[in-house]
Amino acid sequence: MTTVLLVIHLFVTLALIGLVLLQRSEGGGLGIGSSGGMGSFMGGRGTANLLTRGTAILGTAFFVLALALALLNRGASQQNRSILDSPPPASAPAAPVLPAVPTN
Repeated sequence: MTTVLLVIHLFVTLALIGLVLLQRSEGGGLGIGSSGGMGSFMGGRGTANLLTRGTAILGTAFFVLALALALLNRGASQQNRSILDSPPPASAPAAPVLPAVPTN
């Protein structure tokens, strides 16, 4: 379940990044210039509304998925998660390596 939510979260994140990058900082939408050049299909106002609504929906999905993943993994494991918290593994001391003796 966690893996499925994580993959969906990744796709939502990539879509949100793409949608935000499509927007102009002035609010013109898609950066295509004036709305007159696009005709009546998607004017500047309609594009801005579509991008704003899409960003809000994807942003909400991002936060809901992040909270769901955090709640699912809240008590998943009580083991030490850091290598600094766990003791080093006990091992026998290594045998000394003698240099090879040249034979003449």
